[in-house]
Amino acid sequence: MPAFRRKSAAVLAATASIALFASACTGQSNTSAEDDASKDTTITFWHGWSAPNEVKAIQAEVDAFQSAHPNIHVKVVGNINDDKINQALRAGGSNAPDVVSSFTTNNVGKFCSSNAFVDLAPFLKRDGIDPAKTFPRTMNEYTQFQGKRCSLPLLGDSYALYYNKDAFKAAGIDAPPTTWSEFEADAKALTKPKGDSYEQLGFMPNYHAYETTTEHYLAQWSPTYFDTAGKSNIAKDPAFEKGLAFQKQLVDGLGGFAKLEKYRSSFGEEYGDTNPFNTGQVAMAMDGEWRLGMALDSKPQFDIGVAPLPVPDDQRATHGKGYLTGTIAGIAATSKKQNAAWELVKFLTTDTDAVVNFANAIHNVPSTFDALKSPKLKADPRFKTFLDIAQNPNSTTSPASVNGGQYLVSLQNLGYDIESGKQTDIKAGLARTAQEIDAAIAQAK
Repeated sequence: MPAFRRKSAAVLAATASIALFASACTGQSNTSAEDDASKDTTITFWHGWSAPNEVKAIQAEVDAFQSAHPNIHVKVVGNINDDKINQALRAGGSNAPDVVSSFTTNNVGKFCSSNAFVDLAPFLKRDGIDPAKTFPRTMNEYTQFQGKRCSLPLLGDSYALYYNKDAFKAAGIDAPPTTWSEFEADAKALTKPKGDSYEQLGFMPNYHAYETTTEHYLAQWSPTYFDTAGKSNIAKDPAFEKGLAFQKQLVDGLGGFAKLEKYRSSFGEEYGDTNPFNTGQVAMAMDGEWRLGMALDSKPQFDIGVAPLPVPDDQRATHGKGYLTGTIAGIAATSKKQNAAWELVKFLTTDTDAVVNFANAIHNVPSTFDALKSPKLKADPRFKTFLDIAQNPNSTTSPASVNGGQYLVSLQNLGYDIESGKQTDIKAGLARTAQEIDAAIAQAK
């Protein structure tokens, strides 16, 4: 799902859109499905994929579903984002979707609490599907909110370390780092300064770089974002201070914020052949599983290695974990054909062959235990790293919140201030940001 990796501004915009929707939909979940899914009917399915190979892959899934359910016809609409979803659900009517997929797991809390998506628990219970036995733990977590199951995982993303094996060999590094201290040493050893720039940079640590967001870094410290009362925990859990401090240390050690930003401005497109890892401008990168296929397609002039991201030195035993996210699928509360819609959601998310075929086609991580173990899963041996991360019990995600991913935007903004030197007191910054997060959540309720 590379074309839909979230950036902070996009998440904030999507969160604001859903906040507007909440007032119009709260208390109107309309979860009692009365349609007869055995009769001839047509449902509408909205998804966000737009790349030709992705559109072809999801259409193949729909075609397989229709072959198994010849009475259910599916009208497919692609290239849909969360803003369009919420506009349609507010408007309702015959043009509104029945089944919806979203790339923004951070908005699950809002989808569930606002009743934008129906509660799927009754459908799962009726068909004897146990989510805990069907989906990996972390994927189960990011598809529900406060006990309400309003979505299911539809393929996943896991984050790992990509490294240039040739650059490692030239620098005398025998294996990928397992701890952050090893990573810092390797990043420095792999860096080749050139005047006020670089011939090669070991790693681009800045938060504005591709995929180096605060939540991707912090996952390796296994942070707890909220306490049991739902209040921000970022000023209390030492994981946040340690993670932010390490990133700042990395920025300073690799040349400083200004020098790194200048070098970053020379980078090519994230999803094209000119990605800085593909071109050799950086020797290591934090990225998702989709990068492997893209990097190989660019025919790089070096051997690519993949390993789990490093962990704090005092958590060495947890090496192998990572950050997880993915696509979700749900049923629109405005749908009058929820039983038929459920048949499509169930097929896309729980049918093993369907999940495996889709994962093979778009190089994403399968989202069920059975699919992860399927012999039909086609994967480069390096891809196994991502499959293992998805099943690792220590892997984490960013939890759902009533106002979507706004708390992550607040934390990311703090990260920007810290790395640039604008905020020098991390503890004070975390305390202020925690208050900001709590105030925003209180306002959203």
